[in-house]
Amino acid sequence: MAVKAYILVQTAVGRAAEVAQQIRALDGVLLAEDVTGPYDVIVSVEAESVDRLGQLVVAQVQAVPGITRTVTCPVVTL
Repeated sequence: MAVKAYILVQTAVGRAAEVAQQIRALDGVLLAEDVTGPYDVIVSVEAESVDRLGQLVVAQVQAVPGITRTVTCPVVTL
């Protein structure tokens, strides 16, 4: 069963569009859109396990230049 999550991303001023474009190119990313509000980009991702989700966030998403902070919100079924 795949693990899905939303990643809320804050970027340096003026970098949201560039960051979203770079994130869209990563494997496992379903959607990355620039938004307004406390976060600059919202990302939807899917991974085969929680460990792979962690690797995607830490090794790939957080490595994109211009990102200042991320918050990962795993999707749960209640």
